[in-house]
Amino acid sequence: MTLETSLSYGPALQSSRSSGSIDTRPYRALRDSELLALSWLAPLLLVIAWELAAHLGWIRPQILPAPSTVVATAWKLVANGTLFEHLGYSMLRAAIGFAIGGSIGFALGILVGFSRLAEALLDRSIQMIRAIPFLALLPLVIVWFGVDEAGKIFLVSLAVMFPIYINTVLGIRQIDPKLLELAKVTGLSLRGRITKIILPGALPSILTGVRYALAVAWLALVIAETIATTKGIGFLAMDAREFLQTNVIVLTIVIYAAIGVLADSAARALERRLLAWHPNYAKGERR
Repeated sequence: MTLETSLSYGPALQSSRSSGSIDTRPYRALRDSELLALSWLAPLLLVIAWELAAHLGWIRPQILPAPSTVVATAWKLVANGTLFEHLGYSMLRAAIGFAIGGSIGFALGILVGFSRLAEALLDRSIQMIRAIPFLALLPLVIVWFGVDEAGKIFLVSLAVMFPIYINTVLGIRQIDPKLLELAKVTGLSLRGRITKIILPGALPSILTGVRYALAVAWLALVIAETIATTKGIGFLAMDAREFLQTNVIVLTIVIYAAIGVLADSAARALERRLLAWHPNYAKGERR
């Protein structure tokens, strides 16, 4: 028995001496509820430290207002309906852009993933467009679409397309060739190979792309809402900057963070549902 094993099972060995048997069970793994509580511990401590530093005068309100001040600002904007109005516009833009960009990215990923000819024709151009910063595209988007909603949705769609495209291609290309060979030997049709082997095998990578795309969608939306607009969380932040309302600016940042966490949690739940067959996502395995 190695030293590491002895240390791991030391208490079990001592407790079993009296009974004459050795309990080789490892320590109990943490439950999902305990892991969830631990994941929120660091943010909670950070907020507490932030509040204390603000009350003690270590942080000036003009630089970073206390969390209690931000909460009071949020309550005021909720009471007059302003916050929900801006949030509704932003979420609608993000949802439409995500649906359009995600569909295009998935379709292109399927096409390039299955066809070397499509890869030769499309992939290099897609990668070149992906390398262009959003801010560099902003003047051209204004020329194309003006300051209407179409320009904002276009930027979000473009941002979402690339993570889903890349991860779809990657997932398809990483399928074990032995599984495909087995499918041929057993006489499985092309449609059966795609629906029963290739797409299920690529699904973990595709869903990873979805999670990343959700984060990128909000980043693109912030940039998109700097185009002449009067609605949206991005506009709320830009308007607050003009009047040096730091509390509103911090509130918009907190809103973006909260939406990001909720979106990622929804994507994780979707992973667990769609990948219940996968050993790494099976119930009770993710501890």
